[in-house]
Amino acid sequence: MNTTIKFGTSGWRGLIARDFTFDNVYVATQGIANYLAAERQNPDSPLSSRKPQIVIGYDTRFLGRDFALAVAEVLAANGLTPILCNRDTPTPVISHTIRHRKLLGGINLTASHNPAEYQGLKFSNYKGAPAPPETTRQIEEAIARLQQNAWTFRPAPIGSFNCKTLDPQPDYFAQIRRLIDFKALRKARLKVAVEFRYGTGRGYLDTLLKEAGAQVTVFHDELNPLFGGHHPEADAAGMAEVSAFVRRGHAQLGLGLDGDADRFGIVDKSGQWLTPNQVLALALYHLKKNRGWDGAVVRTVPTSHQVDAVAQWLGVKLHETPVGFKYIGALMESEPIIVGGEESGGLSVKGHVPEKDGILACLLMAELVAVEGRSLGQILKMFDRQFGEFHTTRINIRIQPDSREALLKKLGSGLDKIGNRRVEKTITLDGYKFLLSDGEWVAFRPSGTEPLFRCYIEARSAAQQKRLETACRALLKL
Repeated sequence: MNTTIKFGTSGWRGLIARDFTFDNVYVATQGIANYLAAERQNPDSPLSSRKPQIVIGYDTRFLGRDFALAVAEVLAANGLTPILCNRDTPTPVISHTIRHRKLLGGINLTASHNPAEYQGLKFSNYKGAPAPPETTRQIEEAIARLQQNAWTFRPAPIGSFNCKTLDPQPDYFAQIRRLIDFKALRKARLKVAVEFRYGTGRGYLDTLLKEAGAQVTVFHDELNPLFGGHHPEADAAGMAEVSAFVRRGHAQLGLGLDGDADRFGIVDKSGQWLTPNQVLALALYHLKKNRGWDGAVVRTVPTSHQVDAVAQWLGVKLHETPVGFKYIGALMESEPIIVGGEESGGLSVKGHVPEKDGILACLLMAELVAVEGRSLGQILKMFDRQFGEFHTTRINIRIQPDSREALLKKLGSGLDKIGNRRVEKTITLDGYKFLLSDGEWVAFRPSGTEPLFRCYIEARSAAQQKRLETACRALLKL
């Protein structure tokens, strides 16, 4: 029985050995190869004049390099030139390599922050951006046709396939040196704790910080395909050891990366983990106020309106997109964007790749501390005084499996009130977002794989956040 291969916001993911098998990797890669072949034959396509080269990367998961070689072998059989990264490599580094070397695109074997039993395959286009929906639809259709025709691939004997390799680090480091003020960092001589979550960021973030004169203490920089038995996320739980270390006064700042280093985790001098919402607001503040950058800011639908408040204060235009960095990246390619980001921990800036870069985000926060000579928490308190408090949360609300459509209809028909707040506007760009009185809002997005709704809430006080949370749970009960 064929596995249905679908590309979500960050590629195709599946359980290793059940869904994510070598045979499925072969057919998925052939689907990509068929798409590329059609594009290269189209004289109007930007791919028609490019060399037939594709970079291939992988993270620290089980069989990562083996799956990457399987991808390379299929590409080579299609007359393409695969170039394999010389070690497990951060997603943003692969993205930069595509752009810098003007490649057809890139394929990355990663399941990002998902647990160890998952593996993934992500296709990035010639811009270094996540493939947009119109591209992934074509690839999915090509894969489905191959499966219907019982297409198979016979690989070379194990160990006999050779693939060209490259070290993408020097070119990426040169790019980061153009984007980050290393002079300011050297002057500050920060003490920094870095959490790698057993991922690809080791040798990247720590090396750049040391080059910048920081005193660096690293956590979990060894290879461990099981990620220590935890999700490789740089969220509050994943950054707990760093938070304790900073709280004890051993560092001024905690920085962390997820498994493929596209998402970040930031811990303030107090030991407090900062939300990605707060980090995006801080990045906009820093790049506009201290760097004097011009352009707009872009955020996704469920990202905090604290970003809007900072943008309005600084006279910066704001864009709102559906969830998925592919939408942010597309906008960054079409007009000057100072910074773009999302509440799940993705961020990039003008002049960089249209892809999440956790390494860059961490270095920007270190630079902000160095330039202003005060902690991130102190700057956020200044925001609170200027704009008022923003209390944001995301909860998963389980529903009865057969009630999904009825709930969607209920939300789609419009709401007058949620809890004690009047609904002033409804946004349907991605799911249902209800703008409430007093500058608060609630958003609902149904899961595509589980019987639950993701509910995002932003209130202007902790007590009101709890009230809205209770109201949202009641709203999704039929």
